[in-house]
Amino acid sequence: MVRAEINGRLYDTFKEKGVVAIGWFEIGSLASLTTRDAIAERVRRQWPEMKPQAVAMAAGQMHRFRSEIANGDMVLTYDPRRRVYLVGTVSGGYHVDPSVDPEDPNVRPVKWQGEVSRDLLSLSSRNSLGAISTLFRLPPEVAEDVQRALSSHQPAEEVVTGEVTATEEDVFENIQSKATEFAKDRVSALEWDDMQELVAGLLRALGYKTRVSAAGPDRGKDIVASPDGFGFEAPRIVVEVKHRRGAIGSQDIRSFLGGRHPQDKGLYVSTGGFTKDAYYEAERANIPLALMTIDELVESLVENYDKLDMATKQLLPMKRVYWPA
Repeated sequence: MVRAEINGRLYDTFKEKGVVAIGWFEIGSLASLTTRDAIAERVRRQWPEMKPQAVAMAAGQMHRFRSEIANGDMVLTYDPRRRVYLVGTVSGGYHVDPSVDPEDPNVRPVKWQGEVSRDLLSLSSRNSLGAISTLFRLPPEVAEDVQRALSSHQPAEEVVTGEVTATEEDVFENIQSKATEFAKDRVSALEWDDMQELVAGLLRALGYKTRVSAAGPDRGKDIVASPDGFGFEAPRIVVEVKHRRGAIGSQDIRSFLGGRHPQDKGLYVSTGGFTKDAYYEAERANIPLALMTIDELVESLVENYDKLDMATKQLLPMKRVYWPA
């Protein structure tokens, strides 16, 4: 598994250029650093204040990427916005290519085979894939589960994996990362009408009164939020909610914008994410329009969870966890 940076920033780049890449650009090329110890020494020189455990972890990941990953090995990366894994095989050796990304110039070429929805994987596989490391080896049974989903496009029966270890300082971040992914799993499993109510509940927690459209043709709006609840007082926020796996494109955005009034504010929520063209269309819209992915939806729900009404909390039950400061 090779992470495509925070929030899957490099996912599209990996896919389009047929690569995976990692950072630590300050180290320079790893080509002459043939051992883990040599990389660790370079890391210590670059960051003398770094703790020994962190040095060992960074050196281990760089060495694995440079030397241990072999041609033909299976590789995954993840797009958290669309909740899909991109699956492929490594097709070449290590090299440096800053054109992929200046901050992630260490590159391995990949032949991509296709995408797998996170929803098709077993709970144990999803748990293993929630590790926060930039690069980590998957248990064999998880790799088999991914290959099964890639070929069958069917949900998995439960797969029991071996224990995934983490260093002590990573435990808290690991819990946070996995909790977020499990929350997104819960949201993704909601029915369409419940998703609409969840978004309306979030808007109420933010201080607005909402009117939710009944099932059927809604002429481009699922929710209207405003201070008075009728849309007379500004701001009047018109919301479209799309709960499906496919990404929303520019035509969907244009259709939504077509029925808006000049003083409207727009919010488009898509659990399947948005294409690049959709973001471009939103930027050039004639009214303020925010695009919200499932990542941003869950983040907002967590931040405002204490303010949610009981009906909304029942759609996404969560409990508070205390951690030593």
